[in-house]
Amino acid sequence: MKLEHIGIAVRDVQKAIDFYENLLGTKVYKIEEVPSEKVRTYFLQTDNTKIELLEAMAPDSPISKFLEKRGEGMHHMAFEVEDIVKEMKRLKEEGYQLLNEKPKAGADGKQIFFMHPKESNGVLIELCGNS
Repeated sequence: MKLEHIGIAVRDVQKAIDFYENLLGTKVYKIEEVPSEKVRTYFLQTDNTKIELLEAMAPDSPISKFLEKRGEGMHHMAFEVEDIVKEMKRLKEEGYQLLNEKPKAGADGKQIFFMHPKESNGVLIELCGNS
């Protein structure tokens, strides 16, 4: 398992892009809509680190709700796994509370699921991979 990316919820995506491009010395290399989450993602990368800026596409999206409740900031950490179905089954069997019953389509053509933040000291954990 490896850290795949860190997701950051933002209100003003252009302001966030300008900041992170300047800070990291790199450009957004990919913009993608994820209909299952009603979010538009903007990816930046330096060496082995990816940052995903998250822009809500609808008022009822999880990102809109997050921004209303907590404001801008880190939304989740994503870890890549080899077999998403196997990992989901393992975590369920170990008694962890998952926010999805089955993996769903995420960015980069990957399957994703989330663990409840109460399982991980208040940090939303996304696991992503192929099925």
